[in-house]
Amino acid sequence: MKNTYLFIFSLLLCLQVSAQVTYEKFESRKLNSTRQLKIKLPKNYDPESELKHPVIIVFDGEYLFEPVSGQVSFQTHFDEMPESIIVGIIQGEERFYDSYFDEVSGLPFESGDRFYKFVEQELIPHIDANYNTSKFKVAVGHNLMGNFMNAFLFHEEPVFQAYINLSPDFKGTMHENVATRLQWLEDDIFYYMATSDKDIKSIRETVRTTNEQLKTIDNQHLTYYYDELKGDTHYQLVTGALSKALDKIFELYKPLDDKELNEKVVPYEGTLDDYIVDRYKRIDDLFGIFKPISEKELEQLITVAEKREDLESVYKIGKLANKLNPNSSFGTYYMALYAEKLGKTKKALKLYETALGLEDMAHIDREFIMSHVEGLKVVEDDTEIEDEDDEEN
Repeated sequence: MKNTYLFIFSLLLCLQVSAQVTYEKFESRKLNSTRQLKIKLPKNYDPESELKHPVIIVFDGEYLFEPVSGQVSFQTHFDEMPESIIVGIIQGEERFYDSYFDEVSGLPFESGDRFYKFVEQELIPHIDANYNTSKFKVAVGHNLMGNFMNAFLFHEEPVFQAYINLSPDFKGTMHENVATRLQWLEDDIFYYMATSDKDIKSIRETVRTTNEQLKTIDNQHLTYYYDELKGDTHYQLVTGALSKALDKIFELYKPLDDKELNEKVVPYEGTLDDYIVDRYKRIDDLFGIFKPISEKELEQLITVAEKREDLESVYKIGKLANKLNPNSSFGTYYMALYAEKLGKTKKALKLYETALGLEDMAHIDREFIMSHVEGLKVVEDDTEIEDEDDEEN
């Protein structure tokens, strides 16, 4: 039954992808020809919005576009990655000429160089000019185009910020050139490479050798991932590798999970509001997109703060929540809780009463807040009686 549901869900996603794809004819001066593009915009794309989207350029778009689009639709549905603009380049019979390379260096040569300039100087500027794009660009290539797209690394400022190499057929000394380039990066780059145990033997061996070089690179600007899949052929590995690649590249974008909470949040030195603000600043800096901090994540941080007996974090998370959504009772409630635990009864009462006039949270309603108010009034009354008794004595 579970497999049936998954099949139906995947089928619906594929139908949705097909419905949202547009075809565009692009006249290229660099190629002196017209190229056909497949373009898929996010589901609720609004050209008037200030929201920016990463761009995924897919080479061999005639067969690789749909697997990429399907995986992106799946992961964005569960907020595992940002909604992205996907551009597939239909290459067809031109593929051989597009990927033409220098036999020594493996870099684009003659017709391959013209195709390189088409992508860098025409296609990407065209997409940026006509759509709400962020600075984060992803290249996806398979086989010969996997070799070709690595050339974009050698630009003074790499054209793409993430490279998904699906069983790349490295030519000449390209794999050695890549290793050298990645070692001296001064820009943040995600680099993913995959092969399989049933891949084409010559490709698998070169990819494995390249991995041995890349995994030893110590460069803070490089984030490198490698997968060797089991049981997949040269073409079958595409789907599984794409899933893993996108999952890893956009790992920072995902909401807080138990692994991050245990490994990074719990031992964090400092108040936890700083942790979450810095995390989302990195998302903005890296992907060029704004993503709001969710109330659920703030609640997760509160739970960690309470386990750490970190009252200061509770208070500061409350202040942050008020700044993010002043209409919600979330922030004011936790600021009141902080005051209550410090024994500042009057301040706690005032904050709880303010929270009663704000929007309820899913897990804390007016009745729950009132229980705190009533409890504090009893304590306050008792304290006043004790004070009077003390004065009499």
